[in-house]
Amino acid sequence: MAEICCEEAKSTPATAVAAASVSATAAAAAAVAVASSALERRRRRLEMRRFRVASDPEELVAEDVRAAKRQRLARTLSGSCPDAGSDSDRPALPRYGVTSVCGRRREMEDTVSIRPDFLPGTSKHNFFGVFDGHGCSHVATMCQDNMHEVVADEHTKAASGEETAWKGVMERSFSRLDEQAASWATSRSRDEPACRCEQQMPLRCDHVGSTAVVAVVSPSHVVVANAGDSRAVLSRGGVPVPLSVDHKPDRPDELARIEAAGGRVIYWDGARVLGVLAMSRAIGDRYLKPFVSSEPEVTVTERTDDDECLILASDGPWDVVTNEMACEVVRACFRSNGPPAPAARPNGVALPAAGAGAEDGSAVVKGVGKEDSDKACSDAAMLLAKLALARRSADNVSVVVVDLRRGI
Repeated sequence: MAEICCEEAKSTPATAVAAASVSATAAAAAAVAVASSALERRRRRLEMRRFRVASDPEELVAEDVRAAKRQRLARTLSGSCPDAGSDSDRPALPRYGVTSVCGRRREMEDTVSIRPDFLPGTSKHNFFGVFDGHGCSHVATMCQDNMHEVVADEHTKAASGEETAWKGVMERSFSRLDEQAASWATSRSRDEPACRCEQQMPLRCDHVGSTAVVAVVSPSHVVVANAGDSRAVLSRGGVPVPLSVDHKPDRPDELARIEAAGGRVIYWDGARVLGVLAMSRAIGDRYLKPFVSSEPEVTVTERTDDDECLILASDGPWDVVTNEMACEVVRACFRSNGPPAPAARPNGVALPAAGAGAEDGSAVVKGVGKEDSDKACSDAAMLLAKLALARRSADNVSVVVVDLRRGI
């Protein structure tokens, strides 16, 4: 009996090794089977996706449009296109770059709108706008979707001189957007998803507003309208020229206006209207009327050959970057990139913005696709955004850079 037990004890290691080998082989086979199954499922999904695309005529049309666009772009970059006409026949397209990121904020409340050739009957007026929401994003989104249309509508009704006409156009446009913001909650469809401000108790839809800085760039003038603390700066011959002045509650003329209307400016983490809002003009903010005004300040600047670029940005970058530094960053990008790239849209038709992820902020830009931007301007906008974040800007960061150089 003892010998049998000894023999069994001696044979146990060999048996264990064999069993372990069999187990490892089985595990490897199972892993291979799982991997093969996963690859097979993925292959089937890809085949089904290709089948859906091939069976959808709209997708086929879209693919044809994209292919034609790639061919046009290749012809434009390699030389003149024989059927596109001469350069003098093409509309003057804007060269620009845009970056919009959430930064260190929880919510993204900035929006950007770029609308080339937005005025009906003319292809030489381009619209750029930056809107910085507060309280929620729906007023900024409303301005992004509607401001250029309202400006175009008001412009068709104006029939006086350049400067006088644009001043009235912008004032009436901002007033109309302010009225739309006031009636936003009552005019919404029940089918639309609930906004963040509607999920609070009590409802705070009238506590929502947005700054607005918009620019209309024509061959002869740059028109800027601003309400709030977003800013527009023109670089002319290496010197920054502010085209707007921030509407802060402690600005002497704004302080006098607020107090004349019966309001107060309370210093609570900075100057604030009634201790709440850190700007004295904005679209929306119905609960702070009439102390917070939607009337914009409008400037009409004649373009010169010394003009280099126009920078529009929300207050996120301007809190930590000076006008001089911003202009120098753009000029450095212009020098490093050489002459601007040719226009990617020879027919001058604005394309809808492509759906992009939120990583680069392009989801909040409407009116154009990223393929239309110029490399130097795009690099400049990205560098300004990175500079603001590196300098610990605590707000959303949105930057638009427009190339104004002539004869290049």
